[in-house]
Amino acid sequence: MARDTYTELVNTPLGRRISGALGLPQPSRLRRHRPGAPVIDGPVALVGRSTVADRIGEVLLGWGLDVRRHPDPGERIAAVVACFDDVAAPGDLSAPVMELSGLLRQVGPSGRVITVSRRPGATSDPAARAARQGVEGLTRSLAHEMRRGATANGIQLAEDLDADAPGVAGALRFLLSGRSAYVSGQFLTVDTVNGELPRRAEGWDRPLAGQVAVVTGAARGIGAAITEVLRRDGAEIIAVDVPAAGEQLAATANRVRGTALQLDVTVQDAGERLVAHAAQHHGRLDIVVHNAGITRDKLLANMTPDRWDSVIAVNIESQLRINRALLASELFDHGPRIVSLASTSGIAGNRGQSNYAASKAGVMGMVSASQDLLGSRHGTINAVAPGFIETEMTAKIPPITRQVARRLSSLNQGGLPVDVAETIAFLASPSAGGTSGLTLRVCGQNLVGA
Repeated sequence: MARDTYTELVNTPLGRRISGALGLPQPSRLRRHRPGAPVIDGPVALVGRSTVADRIGEVLLGWGLDVRRHPDPGERIAAVVACFDDVAAPGDLSAPVMELSGLLRQVGPSGRVITVSRRPGATSDPAARAARQGVEGLTRSLAHEMRRGATANGIQLAEDLDADAPGVAGALRFLLSGRSAYVSGQFLTVDTVNGELPRRAEGWDRPLAGQVAVVTGAARGIGAAITEVLRRDGAEIIAVDVPAAGEQLAATANRVRGTALQLDVTVQDAGERLVAHAAQHHGRLDIVVHNAGITRDKLLANMTPDRWDSVIAVNIESQLRINRALLASELFDHGPRIVSLASTSGIAGNRGQSNYAASKAGVMGMVSASQDLLGSRHGTINAVAPGFIETEMTAKIPPITRQVARRLSSLNQGGLPVDVAETIAFLASPSAGGTSGLTLRVCGQNLVGA
């Protein structure tokens, strides 16, 4: 993994002065999650007068946070939660937007702005949908304006969903915390009352205690980071990778005190073998993370059948086949979670990656279509789409291209494997039970695929 020496430099006093004088990007060190640390350090301003806003204020107070309806002018605040759930026409946006505008200069480094609104597609009223869609444009634009490592994201609620739904508190805590350090300009949807919040405060640090998680492609890189974060959050780990990566796989499994399974995910009985391993060694299976993936880049004009077929086989067909085996098993029947790795390449495309982009767009389509299959057993399926992440793969990009790609995000830097892992761990947690069929980008508001 290549070091981002520019970000390190501009976070020294001399580097900050030079980059400022030259008008160069000034990426900040991002606040990332530390077990035991407060969800956010500093006052949280609350904008809105709806019952949803009132309930969110109660939730924040219940976490011991300092909630302010009217912060003192000039007072440094850590976050703003702005509720737009009651807007019925575009004109209704003005008052809360102006209140939010007056608070932005007070948001500190690595601060958070979170908008809360209703899902646009949940209403057929043109004025209401226009207003709700307006909140999306507002939030995404604001994310581009945030500075010093701060982010802006949104939570969208189903039409009649009450703010007491566990998924609302789960989404709120994730977006406020350091777990979402590289998530900006994105929306978490909460559609149902499914999910469960920790009964004790310390449960937020170990939300996966007692659960068993499979991670494919776990030998190194993002896959290894996923195993470490899931283990930190309390899960028992089954680390899976191809036999050729056996030595690295064993090291990963040993590091997280899990079990290793050497398995090519493209074999016809891969799903059955995963289930059998979980039954024999752990007695249960709760979470499956489809991380295994390959690239075989080539311009479409020069594409060969082996390059196309191998990428499709590993990146999407294997997931479909394994999911069918999981859903046929009674072992995977108690609020199960599936999280798949997509990519921003599947959203924006990428030169020379038509096969990869097709496979990752396919992952997003599969996730969207499968939510009812998981919902019937109170489970969820979601995807995470990384952007430019500092991995062995992106370290091979030519240096100048790599530097440009880093600076194209709103946060002016690449993400880390742990940023992807934190988002996966959240989506796998009980508190995210109200969110399913979603693709959440972890890209710092960038569309450079990785």
